[in-house]
Amino acid sequence: MAAGSTRAFSAWEQMIALRYLRARRREGFISVIAGFSFLGIVLGVATLIIVMAVMNGFRAELLSKVLGFNGHATAYSSIGVTIPDYDQRVREILAVPGVKNALPIVEGQVMASTTRANTGVLVRGIREADLKSLPSIANDKLKGSLEGFDAGQGIAIGYRLAFKHGVGVGDSLLLISPDGPTTILGTTPLLRSYPIVAVFEIGMSEYDANVAYMPLAEAQEYFQSEDGVSAIEIMVDRPDDIDAYLKPLNDAARGRLQFVTWKRTNETFFNALEVERNVMFLILTLIILVAALNIVSGLIMLVKDKGRDIAILRTMGATSGAVLRIFFMTGAAIGSLGTLAGLLLGVVVCGNIEEIRQFLSALTRRELFSPELYYLSRLPAEMDLQQTAAIVAMALALSFLATLYPAWRAARLDPVEALRYE
Repeated sequence: MAAGSTRAFSAWEQMIALRYLRARRREGFISVIAGFSFLGIVLGVATLIIVMAVMNGFRAELLSKVLGFNGHATAYSSIGVTIPDYDQRVREILAVPGVKNALPIVEGQVMASTTRANTGVLVRGIREADLKSLPSIANDKLKGSLEGFDAGQGIAIGYRLAFKHGVGVGDSLLLISPDGPTTILGTTPLLRSYPIVAVFEIGMSEYDANVAYMPLAEAQEYFQSEDGVSAIEIMVDRPDDIDAYLKPLNDAARGRLQFVTWKRTNETFFNALEVERNVMFLILTLIILVAALNIVSGLIMLVKDKGRDIAILRTMGATSGAVLRIFFMTGAAIGSLGTLAGLLLGVVVCGNIEEIRQFLSALTRRELFSPELYYLSRLPAEMDLQQTAAIVAMALALSFLATLYPAWRAARLDPVEALRYE
């Protein structure tokens, strides 16, 4: 039966394509190019998957830490400095569909002082039940206890703040507020020592080193906010859709409150992360593109070397389409295997990214992911299924496109010209 009468991508076409992948000794240079093309695609796909997963994890971790501390939206008084009737405002806010929680807080900046250090601290006055509802505070990393927090005058501080001052649960921390009592000589600082009843770890160094929680009633007295609160932190079911909650919240507050969302507060920060992620994607895609161009050069040299074989196939009845498919499968096999290997490598690295970081840090004796610089205590990686599928599809598409021109040249090869000088 003539070769031209067989179906496309038949067994004999696959056999010849596979044989061309196993270069003989005199074709060693072509084999080296194919090997580098394969490694290029493996490293390109794996690197792109790993970097995008780390960027996704970094954003998700930062978002969870920021929102776990600040809430999804914050309500401030639109008619004064404080919100006096905050219990009524909390009930109105909680009546809005989709709102999970509303936490009244008193907030102020003070200086924490010990014999070891003097640092600025953000003090938040909050009720015991509300503090216990925060998963970033009330977790298995908490040292001490929050029981009886409202009844006492103790404070809870971050573990990095405790480390800076060399204090722990049971010790005392002196807080100095610049807005103290007014005398005939002016405003005097307010100095008050508080026992430390708990030490928490949010996991974000900026908060762990600069935040302290105080009972709401004590904070109202300390910051002289009378019976009001500074703000109300609001938690919703869908933080990414927080803008959709603004109208119902405004309607519920009837103009008494103004709302600021987390997107507005952290807009510059998260926009910078998004731009960085997009730029990294484009830059790392060039690795895959370079590997695809290596497939082009390798196949062109293979076509030139196999000119006599192509001519013999054509004289035996193989169609130009069959020749095109043979060389297409040869190049596509390199791209497909490289993409699959890169996917597996990327998944393995992403699943063990923190262990790899610790190993490299121990090997080089350097801190490769400083918590003070990146805010997080561990290197996160979060693979997105759609994003990973898009990377794999892009790598396969570039690999397949790279094979078309060399395969087309092989299909157009004239058998007579190829055999003339043999």
